[in-house]
Amino acid sequence: MTMHRRTFLASSLFSAVALTARIRADWEPSQRYPDPRIKIVDPSFTKYRLNLAKVERIATGLRWSEGPVWFGDGRFLLWSDIPNNRIMKWEEETGAVSVFRKPSHNSNGNTRDRQGRLVTCEHESRRVTRTEYDGSITVIAEQFDGKPLNSPNDVVCKSDGSIWFTDPPFGILGYYEGQIAKPQLPTNVYRWDPNSKKLTMVVGDIDRPNGLAFSPDESQLYIVEAGVSPRVIRVYEVIKNGSELSNGRTLITAEPDGTPDGLRVDVDGNLWVGWGMGKEGLDGVSIFNPQGKLVGRIDLPERCANLCFGGRHRNRLFMCGSTSMYSLFVNTQGAMGG
Repeated sequence: MTMHRRTFLASSLFSAVALTARIRADWEPSQRYPDPRIKIVDPSFTKYRLNLAKVERIATGLRWSEGPVWFGDGRFLLWSDIPNNRIMKWEEETGAVSVFRKPSHNSNGNTRDRQGRLVTCEHESRRVTRTEYDGSITVIAEQFDGKPLNSPNDVVCKSDGSIWFTDPPFGILGYYEGQIAKPQLPTNVYRWDPNSKKLTMVVGDIDRPNGLAFSPDESQLYIVEAGVSPRVIRVYEVIKNGSELSNGRTLITAEPDGTPDGLRVDVDGNLWVGWGMGKEGLDGVSIFNPQGKLVGRIDLPERCANLCFGGRHRNRLFMCGSTSMYSLFVNTQGAMGG
C-alpha cells in the first residue's frame, strides 16, 4: 500500500471518528418515555407513536443536510451535505459517520431505483445521475428541449422504472449550494422514461416545485410548491398508464411561517413532511393524513429539510436537520419508491 493511500485511509478514519464523537457534544435526548417531542395533534396519530422510542441524533457537524436514502442491503444511510459538496454515510451496525462521495457536485435529493441503484440530483452540474453497481456514473437528464436544467432538487422512482424529479432554481441562485447561472427553463416537474430514455414535462404550473412523493398505490403524486407564500402541498392524479398527471389541486396550505420541504409517505398514505424555518414550535416533521389533516408532530431543535424511512422493517424515520441527522422508530412503514 502506498504512503498516499495509507494517509488517505487514516484521514478518512479520523474524520469518521471525529464526526461520530461530535454527536454527543450538545444534544440532550429526552429522559422520558414517551418522548415529549413526539406530539399527538389528532387521536388518529396515537397508533403511530411508539411509547418506548425516542428521537435520536445520529450525526452532526454538517452545513445543510438533504436527500436521505436508505440502503437496506448494506445497512447504511446516505444523504447530501450540499454546501460541503459531499454525500455522507451512516452505518447502522457501528454508528460510524463518514464521507461517501466528495465532490458530489452539490448533490441534493437522492433515492434508489427499483434495481437498487443510487439516483442523485446535482445542483452544480444541473443534472440527475445514476450510480451503477461498479461505481460508474450514468447521466439520466441534464437538459430539456436543448436547454440546461435549472438545478434538480428532489427525486422519486416509480414501480415502472420511471424517474420523476423537480427542477427549481435554488442551486443556481448563488455559490453556496451550486453555481450562479441564469435559468433557461421554467421550474417544471419531469418524468424520465426507462424505455425511451426520454424526458417529458409532467407539471409546468408549479412555482419552484420542491419535495415530491407518490401515494402507496402510485395513483397520486404529492408536490411541495415552494415559490408561493404560504407554501402549499399539491396533489395530482396519475393517469395514462402512470405516465401523466391531471387534476392538480392544493391539499395542504402551510401556516404563514411554515415551510414544507421534502416528504415521504407511509403504507397507510400519511404524509411525513420536513418542516420549519428556524421558528420554535415549527421546526421538525409534520404528519398529515391522506385527507390533508395535521395529525402529529415531531419537534426538532432545527429545521428538517427532508426525510426517509429505513431500517430493517422500513419503520425507522431518518430526518435531515439543518446541521444534524436524527432518527425515530415509528409504528408504521414507509411506502416503496421513496
